[in-house]
Amino acid sequence: RPGPHGAWEIGMYDDAVNPDHPRHPGQVQDLPGLRQMFDGYDCGVRYMDEHIGRLLSALEEQGALEDLAIIVTADHGENLAELGLYGEHATADEITTRIPMLIRWPDQSAGHVDTGFHYNLDLLPTLAELLELELSESWDGQSYALALRGEECGREDLVVSQCAHGCQRSVRFGPWLYMRTYHDFYFLWPQEMLFNLAEDPHEERNLAEEHPELCREG
Repeated sequence: RPGPHGAWEIGMYDDAVNPDHPRHPGQVQDLPGLRQMFDGYDCGVRYMDEHIGRLLSALEEQGALEDLAIIVTADHGENLAELGLYGEHATADEITTRIPMLIRWPDQSAGHVDTGFHYNLDLLPTLAELLELELSESWDGQSYALALRGEECGREDLVVSQCAHGCQRSVRFGPWLYMRTYHDFYFLWPQEMLFNLAEDPHEERNLAEEHPELCREG
């Protein structure tokens, strides 16, 4: 919207519908509106995928693709109705904190799907190892270069936090996600939540009361 001095101001969140921006999701009031919002998100993914494909095709035509290292990643995921949120990424859950990490590296194994646990800060020592550079002892990250050679590797668990709008800290171990909420972002979440992501990837069934021993472990 125009600011008082003619400059454009961008609000952190706005559910208004603007005819000049038909793809911007407004307030969702019914199931068809929710479907439109989800379809719009998928459309954005499709648009990005197509244009990355154009870049790769152009590089292949120039004969540069085989010698090129390619990394596709992101800074966060997006809640699409998980935990009652849509168009938001303010939770310390699997949906927000699991990011894409696609790596194509010359002379490394192709097609391997790594299921290990890694932090985003593990990328730096991974690149250093792949480039045969010395790893600094001051880095907190752990290389997962083995994954690019088709081998399994990773951490036993991950601790993730969210302090953008609310305040949560979570632990990811085995198939489990244990979440503790310190400020609920006015969504009235319980203090403890526990999800079996292997059986419930969209975090619909809180199992905290059924498994207090796993909550204690978390």
